[in-house]
Amino acid sequence: MRETIRQLLVLFLFVLLIACGGGGSTPTSPTPPQSFLAGTWRGTMTIQPDPTGAQPGAPVSGTVTWIFEVVPQTNLQTFRTTIRSENGWLPITLTSSTSMIPGNTAPAQISTQGEYDSPRGCRGTFGSFATAEARSIQGSITGVDCPVPFTGSVTLTKE
Repeated sequence: MRETIRQLLVLFLFVLLIACGGGGSTPTSPTPPQSFLAGTWRGTMTIQPDPTGAQPGAPVSGTVTWIFEVVPQTNLQTFRTTIRSENGWLPITLTSSTSMIPGNTAPAQISTQGEYDSPRGCRGTFGSFATAEARSIQGSITGVDCPVPFTGSVTLTKE
């Protein structure tokens, strides 16, 4: 009888040890929320050089990549944005800032501003205002490049 009680006690302690996890794993923290905008987006940017000039240049289209990275502690509404343009008129890479309104879910309006080193030897400015859906972005662009103003459009799809 005494042996049976000892065996039951050992079995009970073993089951208790297993139920407690045995100390083999550590707790994990919850995964932070992600923004639908974060990540890589690719598409086309069309630029109209000198749109108000006496002889505006022909529109030029080219591929473009936008990479959005959430700025911490901004309620998923502010992003550091890298834009890589392969547009023949404006082949640049710039790091800019993007803000999202009215909230942090799709659809939302996004505004992007930045400066870049122009291939023409000056400091250029770039701006965009767009509507961001869960998988697509459509918007307008504007800027000044040595000292030629430009306007245009951008269409992006999330990868």
